[in-house]
Amino acid sequence: MGEFSNKVVVVTGGSRGIGRGIAEAFAREGAQTVIAATSERNLAAAAEAIAATGGPKPVTAVLDLRKLEDCQKLHALVKKGLGRCDVLVNNAGATRAGNFLELTDELWQDGFALKFFGCVRLSRLFWPMLKEARGSVVNIGGGAARTPGAEFTIGASCNAAMANFSKALSRLGMKDDVTVNIIHPGLTETDRIQDLFAQRASAAGKTIDEIRVEAVARDGINRMATAADVAALAVFLCSAKGRHIQGAAIPVDGGATPGFY
Repeated sequence: MGEFSNKVVVVTGGSRGIGRGIAEAFAREGAQTVIAATSERNLAAAAEAIAATGGPKPVTAVLDLRKLEDCQKLHALVKKGLGRCDVLVNNAGATRAGNFLELTDELWQDGFALKFFGCVRLSRLFWPMLKEARGSVVNIGGGAARTPGAEFTIGASCNAAMANFSKALSRLGMKDDVTVNIIHPGLTETDRIQDLFAQRASAAGKTIDEIRVEAVARDGINRMATAADVAALAVFLCSAKGRHIQGAAIPVDGGATPGFY
């Protein structure tokens, strides 16, 4: 099959968008994927689509990873049912965009609960299996970690925290032979970006199409990314060829990040 045959890859937020694209890419390489999300219907649709590509059908887990107990349930499902974890992809998280003055404490807490604390908890839970497998952690952040905007304060803050955590965890990864890296996608064609455009349009009093045109023009890119663009890097980072990449934060944004880093 491929390099990841007989390996187990856990992808959170794996029912749609970037997470689904990453799960598909690993499945094509022979991996047994485990995809977790809150929607049973979306997970079932994703599992069928991924199986149709020729790889093993994913194991699905309907969970709310904002909750510690559901993170523990995902870990127990993998440990008891599959006995190993070679790759953990922390992709789940859909923080709210909008006017800063209208973003409540509840929205901030909800954003960090899934995007940041879900990543931290799952990394801690799965670490012993990852260490045993000499595996990999790939965290999916976002370009706002480096280029924040006034209309995306929650997401930018979560992504920056996630990036800092990834770098810190990579120091333990060097000791335990587990690679830890973070990918910062830019504008990517997913359902998620449509939701963000709608939230930003509402905050700015503009149409979704106006926000989309402005976003692409502001980034100066030729096209928006696809989930497959991000997935290709995720697979490479976990492969033998990417084994010496450790503690890196890599954008997949068509060059949109303006700073030097």
